[in-house]
Amino acid sequence: MPGCGGGGWVVRLAALLVVGFVLASVDASLGDVDPQYRTCVEDCHTTGIIGENIISHCQSPGNDDASVGSSWYTQEPLYMQWKQLNCMNDCRYYCMMQREGERQSCGLNPVKYHGKWPFLRVSVFQEPLSAALSAVNLLMHFTGWLSFFLLVNYKLPVRPQTKRTYYEYTGLWHIYAILSMNAWFWSSIFHTRDIDLTEKLDYSSAVALLGYSLILSLLRTFNVKDEATRVMFAAPILAFVTTHILYLNFYELDYGWNMKVCVVMAVVQLLAWAIWAGVTQHPSRFKLWVVVFGGALAMLLEVYDFPPYKGYADAHSLWHASTIPLTYLWWSFIKDDAEFRTSTLIKKAK
Repeated sequence: MPGCGGGGWVVRLAALLVVGFVLASVDASLGDVDPQYRTCVEDCHTTGIIGENIISHCQSPGNDDASVGSSWYTQEPLYMQWKQLNCMNDCRYYCMMQREGERQSCGLNPVKYHGKWPFLRVSVFQEPLSAALSAVNLLMHFTGWLSFFLLVNYKLPVRPQTKRTYYEYTGLWHIYAILSMNAWFWSSIFHTRDIDLTEKLDYSSAVALLGYSLILSLLRTFNVKDEATRVMFAAPILAFVTTHILYLNFYELDYGWNMKVCVVMAVVQLLAWAIWAGVTQHPSRFKLWVVVFGGALAMLLEVYDFPPYKGYADAHSLWHASTIPLTYLWWSFIKDDAEFRTSTLIKKAK
């Protein structure tokens, strides 16, 4: 049966993803512990000079008067952080580029600095390719949601008594669309400018989307239509996700723990969708399997990372690229599901 085969490969792929993410979470950034890099940053922060580059922001009075124990970014307004106009970010960037040039001349491979590969900046964009692809993903979700909205409200029949759609999950998919567009918006902003605020908004939005997607996958695969039962399904997951987001924002931004939480939520919904598609023999199950299998493979890019090609395209940006066609296919499945359920309910009513 398709269900048995589908469940088997998803389980094996899920196990591979879990092992990969756990291993990836223990990796440390080699660049920022390099003594030469650290010395360069310290000297730059003091003198404002790296080779032929003069960092004017390091010579401002605010930089000299920074109190001991305070964070450097608290000394400058948000708009200056956004435009990269601060001492520490510029020092880190130019020291990273200088050190990578030295490593390349010695035949050494690139390393990460503060958890990130050495990307070449373009104007205000720290990671231009990932920022652009995040914006394209946002656009794909918007167009997918818009076509779904037009389908259920203007093309498919509605219930004669209430004038509401036959499809019981319409409202849930509208919320999903909003959370998806919000997550990709902040992803685009974060890849444009990596500061504490944009990082937390990006992580929080992604966790909220994953948590809600998990709830939605369980509600649809278990065919939960009663409101009280939906609340029982959703309440514990919502409580956990809310607590996790508060933990990341107000206690500790623990990257390793967050990675484990996200991969568990992702794997559970992948399993739920894949097995359900086979068991129910849904007419669009092949689209769903392609999305599940393709999404799982794309997640491996987050695990088995590699440095950016020519300073721009790394594994993370390729993951963003891979989600673009998958998003189109995903919304196509959602529309097919709405048509299928509407047709089934109308036949039952007759």
